[in-house]
Amino acid sequence: MMQIKNCAALVTGGGSGLGAATAAHLASLGAKVTVVDINQDAARAQALTIGGLGIKCDVGDAASAEAAFATARAAHGPVRILVNCAGIGTAGRIVGREGPLALDAFERVIRVNLIGSFNMLRLAAAEMSAEEPLDGGERGVIINTASIAAYEGQIGQAAYAASKGGIVGLTLPAARELARAGIRVVTIAPGLFHTPMVDGLPPEVQASLGAGIPYPPRLGHPPEYAALVEHIVRNQFLNGEVIRLDGALRMPPR
Repeated sequence: MMQIKNCAALVTGGGSGLGAATAAHLASLGAKVTVVDINQDAARAQALTIGGLGIKCDVGDAASAEAAFATARAAHGPVRILVNCAGIGTAGRIVGREGPLALDAFERVIRVNLIGSFNMLRLAAAEMSAEEPLDGGERGVIINTASIAAYEGQIGQAAYAASKGGIVGLTLPAARELARAGIRVVTIAPGLFHTPMVDGLPPEVQASLGAGIPYPPRLGHPPEYAALVEHIVRNQFLNGEVIRLDGALRMPPR
């Protein structure tokens, strides 16, 4: 079982939502946490709260990500736990009232969600591979965040669903390749959670969304996501899998 205490952990999108909850939870378990976010103020504020390190980083940019890993390594040592929570959810129909969806809008979502996840994964995997194995032969754990939209993308979610579907497809080949180095790769596919995107909706809309979830009939709480992250890190036999965390929700077309 991988020990979390004193391990270096890096959480992207850690300034808010699922990432902030995960960073806080890992810190409470004794991990040395680096909070990475495109919003520098949010990263530093959360890091200050949990006693970690806050870094501004564009996960879709190679140089920015490399610099973030270098800074984190200098402060906490080589990363052993990576949790990719950074993501955006720009909506748009493929063909709307004003014509086809702008290609750069689609590209931006893919760049942040899919390319960003791969960018951080490749750098973490390289860093983990160069280190001595921990007890049990494990060198690290990489946890990506997909979405149930990868399976039941709604109308207007073409870009988002495609980006999250790519993360689902990345999981098994990454786990198979990195197995020889003792690195596990697991993906969580959350349903509807209290995140900044959802919390910005009117209360009645949030209540309606929650009521549509079979059980429990409410939106997910970020600490529930963080608790699953902890279990994945500790459970060495979890590898190459995508875990839905959605209260049995299956999304309708719209």
